[in-house]
Amino acid sequence: MDRVKILVPGDDPPQIAGSPQLDRLAPYGEVTVHETRPADKAEQVERARGFNVVINSRGAVSWRADELRALPDLRMITTCSIGTDMIDLEVARQRGIVVSNQPGRTAPVVAEHMLGLLFTVAKRAAFQTAELREHRWTRRMNLTVQGKVLGIVGTGNIGAEMARLGACLGMEVIAWTFNPSPERAEALGVRFVELEELLARSDYVSLHVALTDDTRHLIGASELAGMKPEAVLLNGARGEVVDLEALAAALDSGGLAGAGLDVFPDEPFLEDHPIKRCEQVVMTPHMADQTPEGVELLNVGAVDNIIAWIEGDPRNNVAA
Repeated sequence: MDRVKILVPGDDPPQIAGSPQLDRLAPYGEVTVHETRPADKAEQVERARGFNVVINSRGAVSWRADELRALPDLRMITTCSIGTDMIDLEVARQRGIVVSNQPGRTAPVVAEHMLGLLFTVAKRAAFQTAELREHRWTRRMNLTVQGKVLGIVGTGNIGAEMARLGACLGMEVIAWTFNPSPERAEALGVRFVELEELLARSDYVSLHVALTDDTRHLIGASELAGMKPEAVLLNGARGEVVDLEALAAALDSGGLAGAGLDVFPDEPFLEDHPIKRCEQVVMTPHMADQTPEGVELLNVGAVDNIIAWIEGDPRNNVAA
């Protein structure tokens, strides 16, 4: 294959810019890195014109039908992520564009972050920090973790790791997935139940499903109403898996004890939303994999995907 033109269209906040992993691509082609996001879709398309490969380091840069059809030279996209909801996979498939993600690569890092959110909510750490900064000594009951029921919604790599961590804490772990099997249950050390039972029984519910038409608003007002008032909801999946307005209402009414969110329907999540005024919510800006080790694992994987494609053996192709 001739030398390829490789683009990082908007590395903000920094993910792969300056990574030594980009040096590995020097024998194969030229790499152009934009350290700011494109201002609009027109600028995004203009940046990508004539390039063969895109390293999509940030999910905020999306590739829908119009952009993909406007770029006849584009042949491959690799993500610095597990998720691919920022790319129209059907149009990519139609145009013969290989789309490679990184399934499971940072599962331990993400699960560790979600467990951190669980404890932060349960021990009222963010709330009490804010109170003390305002010189208030406020009594609130903490929540126990050990011996409680952890419900895992979605048992891919991250859900599996979350189940393992919960079991290590002495929690009873139950799970729900679209395609349960006795073999998968045994491998994970969990019991699969229906979603309604999981929500009713769990003290902590942790979401780890991909965003699809079937999972958009999987957790809405009726599902939240089926949870214990003393339960905590954790979302490490995608923002639109949860009806955020319904979640805010449930928290305000005392229908839930708290929530830990790393993902939001719109990112960056800058709007003045009712969820931000809920007392027992802990939020992080879609950064569950953002440790030095996690960032570099994703950079290695993105470059590995490109080299495999150039050498004629594409990996992790979700648009095939």
